[in-house]
Amino acid sequence: MRLDRFLSNRPQFNRQQVRLLLIEKRIQVDGQVICDPRHEIRAFSQVEFDGQILQAGKPARYFMLHKPPGCVSATQDAEHPTVIDLLDEPDKHDLHIAGRLDFNTSGLMLITNDGQWSRHVTQPETKMPKVYYVETEQEITDAYISKFREGVYFAFEDLTTQPAGLELLGPCSARLSIVEGRYHQVKRMFGFFNNKVVRLHRESIGPLVLDSLLAPGEYRALSEQEVVQFQPTPAS
Repeated sequence: MRLDRFLSNRPQFNRQQVRLLLIEKRIQVDGQVICDPRHEIRAFSQVEFDGQILQAGKPARYFMLHKPPGCVSATQDAEHPTVIDLLDEPDKHDLHIAGRLDFNTSGLMLITNDGQWSRHVTQPETKMPKVYYVETEQEITDAYISKFREGVYFAFEDLTTQPAGLELLGPCSARLSIVEGRYHQVKRMFGFFNNKVVRLHRESIGPLVLDSLLAPGEYRALSEQEVVQFQPTPAS
């Protein structure tokens, strides 16, 4: 929400007063004097007027998790353990997943309470590469490389996938980089060649690589530097 709208929604201010408060530099956001009425206020922002706290804000939380197979990418499920169940954190109900993985797929998951941050990570427009290690039943040939670079047509959605990079690692193993996250996308891409995926593991999202020290089911908080790498660029 814009700062001027946030202030106007307060019962003690009208629009004219809000303009004056900003001009007089009486509003601080996260400890900084803000005069721009378009400045974005989020749930995590602390907003003050002459030292009086209008919004205390709350800490933003960011985690990377090594998701094991057999775990649901959901906040709750009646039949199976979820990735949220793996966290030993207060107020877990405030957290959500930034980029799901299939039930039997393992690897890097990002979990946060920052909706804007997670949208930036997952929205197709960002073109954030996701890298997967893939094992298949049958041999993977050079034909896969050119086809994935060209794009695979999905009849159900009536669309062609974005160009993807494929690196052959062995007769039945490869590393795949995609910038989308469509339903069962990796399995469906290999399904174009009638080749079943028997193991799928997400190694990285954008610049963030799964911590090699994390065993399946373990997690850790992201560092400030890791969080900033995924931060949306403010609109000019």
